[in-house]
Amino acid sequence: MPQGARLADVGTDHGHLPLWLLTQGRLEAAIASDIRQGPLAHAQENAKFHELTDRVRFVLAPGLEGVRADECDVVTVAGMGGETMISILEAAPWTADGAHLLLLQPMTMLPQLRQWLWSRGYVIEEECVCREGRRYYLVWTVYGGGQAVIRPLTDCVVSDALCRAPQAEDYLRRLLERETRALEGMERGTAAQDQLEAQRAVVRRIRAALEGSTCQL
Repeated sequence: MPQGARLADVGTDHGHLPLWLLTQGRLEAAIASDIRQGPLAHAQENAKFHELTDRVRFVLAPGLEGVRADECDVVTVAGMGGETMISILEAAPWTADGAHLLLLQPMTMLPQLRQWLWSRGYVIEEECVCREGRRYYLVWTVYGGGQAVIRPLTDCVVSDALCRAPQAEDYLRRLLERETRALEGMERGTAAQDQLEAQRAVVRRIRAALEGSTCQL
């Protein structure tokens, strides 16, 4: 997070992220946005407790609908599925202008989100691998303003940024185990041939990344 940034936190829930960053002196100001009135009210109470109500604007709206491009430098979207993130960014095309840092923490549909970002000229500069118990989370550092690149979905299972990340090997091994089990289940079932070939390509892609032979895209 750049020092002195103006943050727009989408799906802020109780506002813990922007409020913590403000108490640490990392932000100039923040916008806390959520689609639900209850959590947003809790965020307002938390801001009042920390005496930060004058530095946070609370927005009851889906995605970035209540946020203007000139109000923030950084956008955080965490704990949502990749499909939801695509919808949020698609509705806010200014996020692709290259002037805004996006910090994304997708929970599902990571290959689909990578594919969509690349095809719209977003650049995934970093993928940080975080672990909590047996659960892995990826936090992506993303900027717009790059060259649009169309890639097959099977090539979007991993990225160069992921391969460079500390703990990438552990994450990729877990991912390989999961996708291999999925393939074995499909082979025992009634999956169509094109689905089987696509899943085999996914497994090959992850295995190649682990072997370090084709991580560069």
